[in-house]
Amino acid sequence: MKQKVVEILQRFTTEVIEEQMIEVPTYAHLGDYALPCFPFAKKMRKSPKLIAEELAGLIQDANVERAEAVNGYVNIFMKRSGFAQSVMNTILYEANQYGSSNVGGGGVVTIDMSSPNIAKPFSMGHLRSTVIGNSIALLLEKSGFHPVKINYLGDWGTQFGKLLVAYRLWGNEKQVQESPIKTLLALYIRFHEEAERNESLNDQGRAAFKSLEDGHPEALALWKWFRTESLKEFQKIYDVLGVSFDSYKGEAYYNDKMDAIVEELQQKNLLVESDGALVVDVGEHLPPCLIKKSDGATLYATRDITAAIDRHKTHQFVKSLYVVGNEQSLHFVQLKTVLNKMGYEWADTLQHIPFGLILKDGKKLSTRKGKIVLLEEVLNEAIQLAEATIDEKNPNLMNKKEVAKAIGVGAIIFSDLKQHRKHDIEFDLKKMLQTEGETGPYVQYSYARACSILRKAGAVDEFTIEEVNDHEWEIIKCLEQFPAIVKRTATELDPSLMAKYAVELAQAFNSFYGNVQIVTQSNLMNYRVSLVQSVVIVLEESLRLLGIKAPKEM
Repeated sequence: MKQKVVEILQRFTTEVIEEQMIEVPTYAHLGDYALPCFPFAKKMRKSPKLIAEELAGLIQDANVERAEAVNGYVNIFMKRSGFAQSVMNTILYEANQYGSSNVGGGGVVTIDMSSPNIAKPFSMGHLRSTVIGNSIALLLEKSGFHPVKINYLGDWGTQFGKLLVAYRLWGNEKQVQESPIKTLLALYIRFHEEAERNESLNDQGRAAFKSLEDGHPEALALWKWFRTESLKEFQKIYDVLGVSFDSYKGEAYYNDKMDAIVEELQQKNLLVESDGALVVDVGEHLPPCLIKKSDGATLYATRDITAAIDRHKTHQFVKSLYVVGNEQSLHFVQLKTVLNKMGYEWADTLQHIPFGLILKDGKKLSTRKGKIVLLEEVLNEAIQLAEATIDEKNPNLMNKKEVAKAIGVGAIIFSDLKQHRKHDIEFDLKKMLQTEGETGPYVQYSYARACSILRKAGAVDEFTIEEVNDHEWEIIKCLEQFPAIVKRTATELDPSLMAKYAVELAQAFNSFYGNVQIVTQSNLMNYRVSLVQSVVIVLEESLRLLGIKAPKEM
């Protein structure tokens, strides 16, 4: 509609008007859209106030009710009924395809996401990468891209050498068989506690990892066992979250592919020796990128360079995203720089999608210190609390457990995604589960309420709109914005924009619900029920794009 407003205004002035110049006034009495005339004053040699008055006096269009000049702005009031009819007809016809586009033209976008470390529990710290990556994938798919979700498992590195040492020193096979993740975590924590008193343990850990890289049979057998047990545990979490992956190629997959990359770097004269290690100089303002340590062991950078090249060969991606925490920003600058130096033009399509930490009492969660909040426990607690609320408020609800799961899991996902991803988040389960305020349950409850109206009203015939009141108008304007929100969210790769939109639409609907009689004997009923149907379609799709289920009853 902003584009339509631009087209209307452009007919009455020779000045170039662009879509981003059109504003939405804070207060409804100032119009639906506004054009500030200040940018034209210098060229036209007139005051903005006079320009606005002249332009407002010229505007005549079938879509415009009236135009007013106020303090240098042209305020546009749209003809509500025609606008509403057009928006609703489009939504009801397109249904869940409303807001879809083919901007991506089928181009592949690889998304490196979730990526937990094997032999450690799936903590709250991994939640962010998982749900942000999943939502971005859904948004890109709606925008015509082909997302490929890659779970780049942390199944390689020095930490596994430490774990091998810990298991050999203090491990118990029976305990690991009975409770693999819990036992392995305890061993990992103990290693770091003991290493603070005995520095040689760290040397042993490095040596053990080197033996793993060299293919030592006993080390490999233990590692494979740790990996298999970890994946079983992770799958339980992914099933609850409703997240799936196209690839589980972890760091270990690239173990036998790195020598060729190191050789390529050597042939292109990019490797420099530094204190016995091999590095790539990435510029005077950045530390060198470490490729191979003095003991011959490879590093994250070596594997990530190898993985990036392999992914491009496999998928021919138009963009490659890495949903990884803020603290890894330098690593991704180095990665892109090295790939560029190697002559890979597609290196510029790599993009780091950084996010902040989840904090508990203002402090970072840390596995090695034992300060860990287990995601499985949090999800179970959220589902139990949701079920207790249902037992209290709607004890006869059908599919109670299924609804409680949708509410509990949805609350955690929404709480994460409503924040801009770069911000740190303070973990507070009770706030997440509130049905008032900017929460997942509030949006879900609004959706369920709208579904209840549709069940009560039954099927309705075609509708015509003669008049649109203020409450209805707020919904219509919000519904019309949905395709633009999808586009912007997918472009900026920021799901918080969609979460905020869902809250805004839910608020507009609840205001309408509280002030307008919907199911009535008058000829307004078909129109108002159709408006509710439009809300149901767009709210459900908004939640789906966040990776959240929408229960029809709560």
